[in-house]
Amino acid sequence: MARKLDVINIGAPDARAEPAMPSACETHGCGGADEQLQPLPAFGIVTVDGHEITEEQIAEEMPHHPAPSGEEAWRAAAQALVVRHLLMREAMRRGLAAEEETETGRRATEEEALVKALLDKVVSDAVPTEEECERYYRANRHRFRTPSLFEASHILIEPEEGAGEDGWDAAQAQARTIIAAIGDDQEAFAEAAREFSGCPSGQQNGSLGQIRRGELVQQVQTHIEATQPGTVNPEPVRSKHGWHVIRLNRIIEGQELPFEVAKDKIADLLEARSWTVSAMQVVQSLADEAEIKGVVLDAPPAEEDQRRGTLAA
Repeated sequence: MARKLDVINIGAPDARAEPAMPSACETHGCGGADEQLQPLPAFGIVTVDGHEITEEQIAEEMPHHPAPSGEEAWRAAAQALVVRHLLMREAMRRGLAAEEETETGRRATEEEALVKALLDKVVSDAVPTEEECERYYRANRHRFRTPSLFEASHILIEPEEGAGEDGWDAAQAQARTIIAAIGDDQEAFAEAAREFSGCPSGQQNGSLGQIRRGELVQQVQTHIEATQPGTVNPEPVRSKHGWHVIRLNRIIEGQELPFEVAKDKIADLLEARSWTVSAMQVVQSLADEAEIKGVVLDAPPAEEDQRRGTLAA
């Protein structure tokens, strides 16, 4: 049901999670920025053919639509509630019955079941052909690769608590001293990590393991990728936790997946895309027949050879 109910969140921005360090650095390391709570704005009255979507309903919906600003989250939440109302109203007009079902261990609400019953009736899956899958694969080969892995280590030099910028300067100076003393020697790096690192990974010779892009905060990831394999970066890098001495042990380059390995995933992707576009077009046809005030629904995407959803009874 998850895929077929996603359409009720049309217009919701993607949630962006701040990268985190691997488990060895969960308590120190280079964790992400502190979470900031967005204020809950109010942008007037939203109605669908005179039916009001209240400010309270929008406020309750907003946490399901993370966004860079309160205004964007409000808009996405209002859109989702309008879409849900349109689908529920159409399901009831058709006299559809909600079928009880359990998916992923959670029982669907009556509202979810009614929406699913409607979408099952008016939207049909368009199963892609192997030729369509091959065409997508050829145009998007870069998407079908195993991720590159960076095998790296670090030494975290923490500033003295309460020492202000003088403490940060002293920590930087210590990091530079360590870099000068150990050079590129792996054993010397491991010994220094055990002795000086303020990160729990120090007890594992400073090892961060094999890291994918996106798993570290950006300044540390960028510093790792700027380091030659088998060497220590000649400059330390600062994070909110302290100064990091970085060693890149090796890079394991990602490999392109053959079509035979990727084709099932491509077929699922194209089928889901086809279904979503059709469902959005169904929603748009309902919206075109309604008087909606206070928010504008995003237009459904146009897609070549896309089957259009229909509301034929």
